[in-house]
Order: sequence, then C-alpha cells, then structure tokens
Amino acid sequence: MRAALFQMTSGIDPAANAAAIVEMVERAKGEGADMLFTPEMAGYLDRDRRRAAATLRSQADDGVLAAVREAAARHGLWVHIGSLPLKDERTDGRWANRSFLIDDTGAIRASYDKIHLFDVDLATGESWRESSVYGPGEQVVAADTPWGRMGFSICYDMRFPDLYRALTNAGATILLAPAAFTVPTGQAHWHVLLRARAIEAGCFVIATAQVGAHADGRVTYGHSVVIDPWGEVLLDMGDTAGLGLVDIDLTRLGDVRARVPAIANRRVIPQEVQIS
Repeated sequence: MRAALFQMTSGIDPAANAAAIVEMVERAKGEGADMLFTPEMAGYLDRDRRRAAATLRSQADDGVLAAVREAAARHGLWVHIGSLPLKDERTDGRWANRSFLIDDTGAIRASYDKIHLFDVDLATGESWRESSVYGPGEQVVAADTPWGRMGFSICYDMRFPDLYRALTNAGATILLAPAAFTVPTGQAHWHVLLRARAIEAGCFVIATAQVGAHADGRVTYGHSVVIDPWGEVLLDMGDTAGLGLVDIDLTRLGDVRARVPAIANRRVIPQEVQIS
C-alpha cells in the first residue's frame, strides 16, 4: 500500500481548505498513492466559536465533504478525512467532530465521531472545554478497505488504549489517529503514545496532523507519522506542511504478530479489582 499523508495548516476559510485537499488528491494519485489521509479538522480549524457557528454546516450541506468526494471519484483515490466539524447533527445541539472514509467512487464507506473529549483546567489559568461545544461519539468504528480493516480514532482518543483494544478485537490492522496536537503536548507525548498504540496492538498506525501557525492563533505540532507494528517510524513529516508518501509492507503485520502474539494471548480482564 502506498499511503499519502497531507500535513495541513487548516484555516478559517472552508473553501480554501477544500481546494488544498482537492489539489492533494490529484497530486497523491499522480504519485501512485492508493489512499490519501488528512488531519483532524481538515476542513475548518477555528477556536472562535461565534465565527465557527456562522460558518459550519451539516454533513449534508458541508462543502468540504462534497468537494473531496467529487475529487476522490474523479481521480479514483480512497481518502480518509481526519475530521470535519459539523453542526445540526446532534439532538443535544452540540457539534460533531467526525471522520470520513471515502472510497474511489466518492462513496462514504464509514464515519466516526470522536469519543474522548479534552476537558481540562491548567495551572496557567488556561482552560479547555471541548465537551461544551462538541458531543462525544458513542460508537467504535472499523471499516474494511482493500488494504485491511481500518480502525478509527481522533486526536485525544489516542490516550485511551481500551478503544484500540476494541478495534483490534474487531480485526483492525491499521489504526487511524488524525490530530491537531499542541506543541507542548506534541513534544512530550505524540511519538511515545503512537508507538505504544502500534506495539501493543500489533498494528500499523497512520496519524496525520495539523502543523504550524493557524489563522485562529493556535500553533500545532505536526510530525505526521506512519508506524509499523514493531513500533518503527516509517515516516515522520516534521514541522512543515505538505504531502508525504510512504510504501507500507502489509506482510510486516504477520511477521510481528508471530514474534509477539499479544492479541492472541489477550484475556478478558475482570472489572472488579481485589484490593488487599
């Protein structure tokens, strides 16, 4: 499998973000890629909630999704949109942070809403309340592709290994972890978390990231990576936006799982803990 990763600096203009992705669909196809992967919030990245509320659309009306589907069909390329922010999708009024798997006919094969939401108060006085705007997903999602079963996650999800246990129990062999990591957490945790997810699951991990200074004032870490089941980093895109390509030898999966049969050796863990 030849994977193409589009490391983006998404902004507050959905049309510009859509045009950038469409251009990369064409470039990836020209480079012989089988599938293109984009980061979390690929279509729109904005922490100004009032401005976002006036800009966001529902899935049915989202221009970025429509443009990428058309490009995927025109060029005959599979695309994973790391996520799009969508409104009018939930009964509780909160928005959805949703991934999409699009096949080479432009059809949506699967979608996934981010389950784990980042809520924290920091000693610096900084506060993040993702759950005040976005509602959590309730469904673990995996989907079949010509290159294996792919398991979905988004950004903060990568800190919760139970999700990946569920995905690999369901037969996932490629784990997707699109993200928009801050620089401090990226420097501290990005590589170690993703390598751990690959090693413990015996899976490939494809994690496409936002990078650089964005129009809304935030700065993201970048370092989009592809990691094999042994934990080896096959691609690291550093801190520059652009297209990265990597050839993935899928036979590596069987070799690693034969050497370390962690999935085969799994046992059901009791939920009650004996405290002595």
